[in-house]
Amino acid sequence: MLTEASTYDELYRNFRWDIPARFNIASAACDRHADGAKRLALIYVDEDGGARRISFDEMHDWSCRFANVLKADGLARGDRVAVFLSQSVELPIVHLAAFRSGLVSVPLFALFGEDALEFRLNNCGAKAVVTDELGWEKLSKIRDRLPELGSVYIVDGAPRGTRSFWSSIEAASSSFETVDTSCDDPAIIIYTSGTTGNPKGALHAHRVLLGHLPNVEMVYDFLPKPGDVLWTPADWAWIGGLFDALFPAWYHGVPVVGHRARKFEPQAAMQLMADHAVRCVFLPPTALKLMRQANVKHPGVKLRSIFTGGESLGAELLDWVRATFGIDAHEVFGQTECNLVIGSNSRLFPIRPGSMGKPTPGFDVRIIDEMGKEKPRGERGIIAVRQPNPVTMLGYWRNPEATAKKFVGDFLVTGDLGRQDEDGYFWYMSREDDVITSAGYRIGPSEIEDTLLKHPAVALAAVVGIPDPIRTEAIKAWIVLRPGVVKSDQLAREIQNFVKLRLAAHEYPRHVEFTETLPMTATGKVLRRELRARG
Repeated sequence: MLTEASTYDELYRNFRWDIPARFNIASAACDRHADGAKRLALIYVDEDGGARRISFDEMHDWSCRFANVLKADGLARGDRVAVFLSQSVELPIVHLAAFRSGLVSVPLFALFGEDALEFRLNNCGAKAVVTDELGWEKLSKIRDRLPELGSVYIVDGAPRGTRSFWSSIEAASSSFETVDTSCDDPAIIIYTSGTTGNPKGALHAHRVLLGHLPNVEMVYDFLPKPGDVLWTPADWAWIGGLFDALFPAWYHGVPVVGHRARKFEPQAAMQLMADHAVRCVFLPPTALKLMRQANVKHPGVKLRSIFTGGESLGAELLDWVRATFGIDAHEVFGQTECNLVIGSNSRLFPIRPGSMGKPTPGFDVRIIDEMGKEKPRGERGIIAVRQPNPVTMLGYWRNPEATAKKFVGDFLVTGDLGRQDEDGYFWYMSREDDVITSAGYRIGPSEIEDTLLKHPAVALAAVVGIPDPIRTEAIKAWIVLRPGVVKSDQLAREIQNFVKLRLAAHEYPRHVEFTETLPMTATGKVLRRELRARG
C-alpha cells in the first residue's frame, strides 16, 4: 500500500487508496503465494518447543479441503463458522476456508467461559464450530442451548457428538473454486471486548485486510523487508492478532511464528524470538510491562520493528524498550470497529512519550464534540474518523441501533477521549465512560496509571472512579506489586505521595488497593468496569 518515504508529510500527502471491486482475503493472503514453491507461511512451535514449518501450498490445500467439508455439511454463502481456538495450525485453515467459501468466520477467545460462548454463538447464529477438546468441554455443556449449531469439529480427537477436523479434511477433495466476492462482502464478525455493556459483533468486509495495510506497513517500519519473520503473543481470536499481525504478514508473504503459551513468560518470549529469527513483533503493552518487570535480555534477539497498542506506554517503558532492544516501540490506535487509524514510526517523526502518533496515511482523524463539530487543537474531545474508509465495519451484527450510535455526521466516533496537539500528534486520555469526575475536575485515568508505573514497587496499575459523597467520585488505584515487594499501609501512602508530587493534588489516588491480578479483556485491556463494580 505504501511507497516508502523519508518524511511523514510526504508519506501521508502522496497516499491514495486502491481498493479493487472484487477481493477475497483467502486469495490475497494465501493463494497468490501458493505457487508450488513451498514458500514458508507458518512456523508453529508446540508447548515442548518443537517447530513445524508449514507452507502456503499446504495452507491452500487444507483450506480448500475444509471449504468442501463445510459445503457438504450444507453451509451456504453468508452462514457463520466459529473458530474457538488459540494460536494453532488449524485456526487460519478455518478462516481461509470460510473466506474462500463466502462464509463469515467468527473468532472466539479460547479462555471464554460458557456464558460468554453461549451469548456469542447464539448472537451470530453459528452453524459450525471448530475447537479442541478443551473447548469442547465448555461447548458440550451448552450445546442444547444453541439451536442453530449443526457441526462441531475437534482438532485433536472426536468425542461423541463431534467430528474429527483432520479426518474430515483428509477425506475431502482439494479442488475448490474460491467464490467471487466483492470487497464489501461480509467476511468476519469480531466481537468487541465488552468494556461497556454486552459485546457487540463488528461485521467486517473482505476489504478490512486492505484497510489495515497502511498502518501495518508504516508501524512495522515498512513491512515487508527481506528476511522478515513476524510474531505476536496476542491471541489470534481478536482483531489485533488477526489483522495487526497474521493476515497482513501473509498478504506480504511474510512468515509468521505461532505458539500457544499457557501464559506469557517474558524470558520464554525472548528465547522464542531468538530461536526463530523474529524480526518484527507485535507486543501489547501488558507484555512489554511484564518483560520490563522480569528485566529480560537475550543476545540472540535482533528485532527491527516493535508494534504495540491498546494502552499508552509512557516515557519509562519507552526508554526501557529502547535500552533493551535498541529500537523504538511504535504505538498505534484503533478499535475493533475501525482499526489502526493512528500510528508511529520514529524514522518519520520523533516519538513523544504518551502520544499515540499521527494519523495513518489514508485516514482523516479528528477531535470532535458530541454534535460532530471539530474542536480546536489542544482541546479534549472525542477521537473520530471521517468516513468512508476500507477498515470500517459494515455494522454491528443484528444491532442497527448500536450501529447508528457509532456515527455522527461524516464521522465514526470511537468512544475514546483525546486531543491533538499543534504538531499533529494524538494523545489518548480515556474512554468516555472511564472519565472520573472528582471535585469538579474531569480526570482521565491514563496519566495517573503511567505515573504509578514509575514507582519502583509497582508492576501493574489501573485507576477508576468510585462514588464519593463529597467529590462525586474519588480516585482509586488497583495495584499489582513487583515480586518481593510487601504490601503495607505505609507503602500505599508512599505511592499516593509519589503521584501527588508528580501530577497534581486532585489527581492522586485517595484509595489504594493491592491485588494479585487485574481483570483484563482478551486484548489485554484492563476491564475498569469490573474494578468499579468491586468498589
